[in-house]
Amino acid sequence: MSRIGKKAVAIPGGVTANIENGTLTVKGAKGTLTMGLSDLIDYKVEGDEIQVNPANDSKQARSFWGLQRTLVANLVEGVTEGFTKTLEITGVGYRAKAQGKTLKLELGFSHDVDLEVPEGITVNTPDQTTVEISGIDKQAVGQFAAEIREWRKPEPYKGKGIKYRGEYVFRKEGKKK
Repeated sequence: MSRIGKKAVAIPGGVTANIENGTLTVKGAKGTLTMGLSDLIDYKVEGDEIQVNPANDSKQARSFWGLQRTLVANLVEGVTEGFTKTLEITGVGYRAKAQGKTLKLELGFSHDVDLEVPEGITVNTPDQTTVEISGIDKQAVGQFAAEIREWRKPEPYKGKGIKYRGEYVFRKEGKKK
């Protein structure tokens, strides 16, 4: 039995959930999100909560149970609060600047890296070494943050690179004489 799957997803005030044609649509203050529904899982909107249960007793249905409940909870959280990832840039001459729908990164290459910001995502640079990515879709926010980080992962000797806020970079000692 899934401990996560047993819990119903609460629908806060101002949020509506609707199931039609194998699609769950959640509307809230920040926008609308949709998700295709799995045939292995039964979804029910009852009052102010969404109930997620396995459709049969197969191993695959029980495996998807907790995952599908978490995905539904992410939809509800996204339209009410949204999601934010914060990246920190460390290194001499490394900086970032948001210009409209483009993020300009200077990462020690011979050229600047210009990244187009995907639709539905907002990028903010409060200072030159901090990038805040926010939006209502958790997967899209995390994917764009990972694409930015991929340009310069933190290296283990000096710690230079792009890391998530709160991420610990294991530092190596280097050579001993």
